[in-house]
Order: sequence, then C-alpha cells, then structure tokens
Amino acid sequence: MPRVAACIAAALAAGCTVGPDYVQPVVESPPAWRIDYPQAADIANTRWWEQFGDPVLNELIVSALQDNRNLVVAAARVDAFLGQLVTQRSAYYPQANFNASATRSRASTATLPAPSDFDPYSTLYQGALGASWQIDLFGRVRRLTEAAQARVYATEQGRRGVVLSVVTSMAASYINLRALDRQLEISRRTAQNYANTIRIFDLRHKGGVTSGLEVQQVESQYQLALAAIPSLEQRIEAQENLIAVLQGRNPYPVPRGRTIDALLLPGIPAGLPSSLLQRRPDILQAEQDLVAANAGIGAARALYYPQLSLTGSFGAVSAAFSNFLTGPALAWSAFAGLTGPLFTAGATAGQVASAEATTSVALALYQQTVFNAFRETNDALTGTVKKRQESAALGKRVASLREYARLSRIKFNSGYGGYIEVLYAENELFTAELATVQTYADSYTQLVEVYKAMGGGWIDLADQGTAAGRREPPFDERLQTQPLF
Repeated sequence: MPRVAACIAAALAAGCTVGPDYVQPVVESPPAWRIDYPQAADIANTRWWEQFGDPVLNELIVSALQDNRNLVVAAARVDAFLGQLVTQRSAYYPQANFNASATRSRASTATLPAPSDFDPYSTLYQGALGASWQIDLFGRVRRLTEAAQARVYATEQGRRGVVLSVVTSMAASYINLRALDRQLEISRRTAQNYANTIRIFDLRHKGGVTSGLEVQQVESQYQLALAAIPSLEQRIEAQENLIAVLQGRNPYPVPRGRTIDALLLPGIPAGLPSSLLQRRPDILQAEQDLVAANAGIGAARALYYPQLSLTGSFGAVSAAFSNFLTGPALAWSAFAGLTGPLFTAGATAGQVASAEATTSVALALYQQTVFNAFRETNDALTGTVKKRQESAALGKRVASLREYARLSRIKFNSGYGGYIEVLYAENELFTAELATVQTYADSYTQLVEVYKAMGGGWIDLADQGTAAGRREPPFDERLQTQPLF
C-alpha cells in the first residue's frame, strides 16, 4: 500500500509505470563466419546490383521498386499502424467535446385536467462544452502507447524486408532467365548439329556406307536435344511472367541485356555476425514485436490499480432562445472519480499471465530469427565459394569434353572408330554444357543470397526508389510528429 499511496500522490506530476522495462536480450553470436572470404565492407552499403554491369537489370529493379504490389501493401500496413498509434497516444490528453440541441415538444392534456391558460407546447435550448481526462496513474496508457509504437517500428521493418526481397528476387530471377536463355541456345545449337548429321548419315545409308543402326542412333540423340527445347521455352516464359509480377505488370516479353557469361561478379560484402542484429530487417522486426509484447505486461498489470477520471461541462439550458446565454441559463458540472478492482475472479491475473506468455513467445521467435539469420548467412557464404569452385571444375570438364568430341569425330571420319563413341562424347558434352550454365548461374544467385542474408545500408538506398521512400515527410518524422487530437 505505501507504493500505491506514493504513486497516487505523484500522479499528476509524473505518474507511475508498472511492469518490466524492455531490456534487449543477450544473443550469443559466433565470433566469425565458418568460411573465409575477401572483405569489402563498403559493398554492403552500395547498390550492389549495378555491379553486374547490366543496364537492363538495373531498370527492372527500378521498375519493381516503383510498382511492386507487395510494397504497396507493406506501406499501407505501416500507415494503418501509424493511425493506431495516433489513436492510442490521444489517451494521454484531455478529450474535449461540445453538444447543442433545440427541442420542441407538446404535453398531453387528455390524462389530467389542465388550466384554461395552459400551453401544452414547450421549447428547450441546450448547449455545453465538455471535457474529460483519465489520468494515467500507473502507466497503462504509456505501456499501450509503447506497444503501439513498437508495432509501427516492426511494420516498418517488415516493409524494408519487402524492399530487400523485391531487389534480391528480381536479381535472382533475371540471372535465372539469362541462364535459361543460354541453355535454350545450347539445346537449339545441339539439335541443329544432330539434324545436319542425320542428313549426312541418310545419304551414307542410301549409298550403303552407313548402317541403319547408326542412323537411328543419331536420330535418338537429335530427338533428345529437341525434347529439351519446349521445356526450356516453357520455363523461360514462366520466368518472364514472374519478373512481370515483381514489376507490378501483366506478363510481357522481358528485355534482355548481358548474356549470363558476360555478367560481372560483384564482391562479397563484409561484416561480423554481430552486425546482423542491426542490419537485417527481420531481426529488427522480431525485436520490436518483443518490445510490444513486453509493454503488454505492464498494461495488463496496471489493471490491478485504481483509475482516476476527471470530467466537467459548462453550458446553458433555457426555454427561450433570447436569454439562452444569460446568467440564469448557465449550467456547469465537475466530477472526479476513482475506481479500482476489488474482485475480478482472476480476470486481471489471466490477462497478466497471457501477456507474460506472449512475451515468452516473442522472445523465442526473436532468438530463432537470429539463429536463422546466422544459418542463412553462413549457408550463402559457403554456397558462394563452393559454387564458384564447382563452376570452375565444370568449365574445365566442358573444355575436355569438347576436345574429346572433336577428336572422336576425327577418328570416326578417318575410319578408325565407330560413331557410338562420337555420340557418347557429344551427349556428355551437351549434358555438361547445360549443367555448367546452371552452376554458373547458381554462383551468381548464391552471391545475391549473401546480400539478402547480410542486409546492409543498400536496403535504404533501394528504398529511395519506392513510393514510401520518396514520401514526404519521411517515416521517422511521421512517427514523431503525430497530431494530438
């Protein structure tokens, strides 16, 4: 009780805020990444996609940032939570209102006898200004406002996460598109080579030089190469449709820039694992969710304590409009009330227990988000290095198979070998070329995943191209300068 008395005494000056204040959880982060890589700290704070050297990719990303529908949704959600914050903040302050009315009525003369000069008609004019204020004695409003503000921050980080996703998805989709283009080119070229060989073997077969078995062997390889073309064409159109949706457009033929093997390779961004706690939007969002949940404990505990309300009104009531504002018509009232719980059958305790459990869930989700961030970044860094090694090895294999196929054909044309060896070499070369292109593209997309996993200042640069990023005033100003009424 002494604590309650002290809080009531100081309420009008400062008020008391019950419940735990937020303390950032201690998260153990690994001292370093599991794989060494070249350091280039400034890359994480630049428009890294421009380093691919493809103007078409740059334009696609600019278009996506301007018109992507998910970004529109995310920005609208931020505005919705800002509106809720304005509503919640208003509870800090007195609320003023007014009312005015004019009533014309007729009394019944059928039930009771009335004097002969009785006028059954009457008019009443009323008008008043009113005010009410619920003083935040124990910080319930402050805690609810703290939670509302944290949800705004969390939603803003969610929007920044969409910016991150749009940029990285567009980059990865374009890289995959150019890889499919290259694979389609290889398949068409290989099919054309087999078609030319079939014509030669048909002539040889008619001349009795080549058996029908060899003709059918070449035909089977020709059909294999042809079969790859429709599948690749279908995948290319699907990839174009995906790029169009990322741009907020209907499907259309996406323009092309550099070929997959002509794209430049950006550097790998640097940063210690601990830096992810300040760079990744999903971690920042999860932490703000934890802040909001923690504030909910204080808001629930404040229900144990009394509430002080002040209300008042000042106006006039008159039967004649001519003396509506004169002294006799004036009326006013003032009221101060203190209410508090005596017995709630566990209702308040249940709310406190629920808020504490919600905070435990938010803490676990925050920790899990951090662990996933470390895992994703390690996976992306390892994948980048290993895919480059795999791509280099497959490139050497393609060179060897190309030479093998050339020598096999020379051997066959010289009459020292069968065509089955040529078919085997060319089939292996065709498969290896397709795999090499895919691995080459994977090495690029793994690098994109590194930027996605590590976050960085580049998200803010990309955000400048979105409608929300160009908005005036910017987010921080809108958050801090909210209307009071």
